[in-house]
Amino acid sequence: MQLIQVNNKPLHLLVSPAAQRALAQRSAGLFLELELYFSCLVRKRVHIRENVSGTEFHPLTDNLFVRFRPVVTQTCAMREIEVDNPPVQDMPMVHAERYFPHWLTLDYRAGQWLAEFGYATPPG
Repeated sequence: MQLIQVNNKPLHLLVSPAAQRALAQRSAGLFLELELYFSCLVRKRVHIRENVSGTEFHPLTDNLFVRFRPVVTQTCAMREIEVDNPPVQDMPMVHAERYFPHWLTLDYRAGQWLAEFGYATPPG
């Protein structure tokens, strides 16, 4: 596990050996968007993107990048909770750095990227 600074906030990063091998084989970077969703409930999700444009990502390694994105829906409807990708908009936050995650894990299994972030004690 590495301790990395992102916008002057510590982030414990755990990249599995399988993910390290898969990253090393990539010719382009991998972009992790850490989404904290506020609506009727709070949900954490990591969007793994092959390429991005127009957004600010911070380098964690030579080919791994991250950004933290708090979002909110305009309404609180139960049908939106059941949808995997409800329409969201960026949520302006005062002191957003207080909500920045404490840890991030990245794995690669059966040809799929798996990522998770959290706020309690880092796993492992």
